[in-house]
Amino acid sequence: MMGPAHSLSGAAAWLGVGAAAAAAGHPMPWPVLLVGALICAGAALAPDLDHKAATISRAFGPVSRWICEIVDKLSYAVYKATRMKGDPRRSGGHRTLTHTWLWAVLIGAGSSAAAIFGGRWAVLAILFVHMVLAIEGLLWRAARGSSSDVLVWLLAATSAWILAGILDKPGNGSDWLFTDPGQEYLWLGLPIVLGALVHDLGDALTVSGCPVLWPIPIGRKRWYPLGPPKPMRFRAGSWVELKVLMPAFMLLGGAGCAAALNLI
Repeated sequence: MMGPAHSLSGAAAWLGVGAAAAAAGHPMPWPVLLVGALICAGAALAPDLDHKAATISRAFGPVSRWICEIVDKLSYAVYKATRMKGDPRRSGGHRTLTHTWLWAVLIGAGSSAAAIFGGRWAVLAILFVHMVLAIEGLLWRAARGSSSDVLVWLLAATSAWILAGILDKPGNGSDWLFTDPGQEYLWLGLPIVLGALVHDLGDALTVSGCPVLWPIPIGRKRWYPLGPPKPMRFRAGSWVELKVLMPAFMLLGGAGCAAALNLI
């Protein structure tokens, strides 16, 4: 799928989690609902770090392009080292390592660890990165072009600072779910894991499928392209994505938000 659909699906997924938490009698504080949705929207772009033409590759200028090149080479090396006889030969690393459940868990766990051991500046860095990606994804056309990069970064930095200040206030959610002393912001890894997995599931709906289950082998393939039956798949950017899925994500996200806030 394309960037906007990925970001919308990520935000909708976290709002759905908020609705489920409210239904279970443990509603999220509204700042957690908001910040989690934005982080999840940004994290839903992150698996395309292995693709030099993806939204994330231009989100941070030369730095992100350089990182994308490294991740692409790393992913390709891992693919070559672990492929089985049934896995096809390929020339790049797109939709391999970063499109797996293992990568999602590792990135989420690493983010939680950084938030715990890195203190406030690490939290601000995590928020900033995902705010940039959320803006790039949700406001795709408006945020495109090098002339708007600085404005996006300033908006993301300001948003990260304000949201962290709101979360730090008692009862606003810095210690949501993990309440022991020293566990503030441990939950930040959850929307990151969810966003990455939602991205993978979205890509699984497209023609190429997605090797979400790696390194678990299926038949003669370790990089099995998981997805529905081929007649049910679509091409990225097709009318199915633009006219059906994106409106559906917006409706589901709105319903999830209303349920999470006990408005319905």
